[in-house]
Amino acid sequence: MTFVLLLVPSTCVFTEDAPAQNQEAPTQQLEGFNLNGYTTGGKKSWEINGDKADISDEKIKITNVDANAFDKQKVNLKSRTGTINKTNGDINLKDNVVITAERGTQMTTDTLDWKRNQDLITTKDPVKIVDKQGVITGTGLTAHPNLKQAAIDQDVKAVLNTTKDLKPDQTATITCDGPMQMDQLKMIAVFNVNVVAVEASTGRRLYADKMTVYFDDKNKKIRKVICTGHVKAIQGVNASYADEMIYDGDDQKLTMTGRPKLVFDTSENKGSGLFPKMEK
Repeated sequence: MTFVLLLVPSTCVFTEDAPAQNQEAPTQQLEGFNLNGYTTGGKKSWEINGDKADISDEKIKITNVDANAFDKQKVNLKSRTGTINKTNGDINLKDNVVITAERGTQMTTDTLDWKRNQDLITTKDPVKIVDKQGVITGTGLTAHPNLKQAAIDQDVKAVLNTTKDLKPDQTATITCDGPMQMDQLKMIAVFNVNVVAVEASTGRRLYADKMTVYFDDKNKKIRKVICTGHVKAIQGVNASYADEMIYDGDDQKLTMTGRPKLVFDTSENKGSGLFPKMEK
């Protein structure tokens, strides 16, 4: 990969004398900063801009970072400060970190490590992801910069739209201890460990060890839910238990297998799109 450093307002190349032994290397301070990266074929793959840069032998400290990664879709990364490791090219972003994918998905956090050679971003801090499917929060994240594939480590909470109407009462809130994996290419999200889902319109609750949610991207709704391990569904005073549950969002049918095996046909009394009404 090729690196090109542009110094604004001038684009001169600077050199520094080697520091004496036990003496700190001098730092070059610049107003205006631009660093570009190119593929071996000469195509621009990323760029990093900043208002000010302090450049030393090992790192570059940048103020007001505004970076772009160019893949099939453009991704923008912003933060108040950032540090580039000149040895491996990794970047650490701090304070008001915001990542915005071209399709509109946005993530915010306090700090972020961008490993450009591995095409990964990571953080141990609380994160918030907002897109057309809903809002997801949690602590700790590993993802590709475009956020199409991501994993949140723990304390996960997702408020998901169950229909395309985008109304507050047409949502389902899912929490889990974590981890949670999401794949926007396959349009699925997998919740793990102590999963609890609550439908806003009815208060119906569902418990499981693992829950896999499949989204209908075209109609902006939940297409299918598969729950496994100690599944429990509660509606009012009624409760059902099973080893596995499959919910079909198209016909709103709930099938529970394991001791016992039950099928609920909810065609005449439907919920808002995640859990159908459970008959006595």
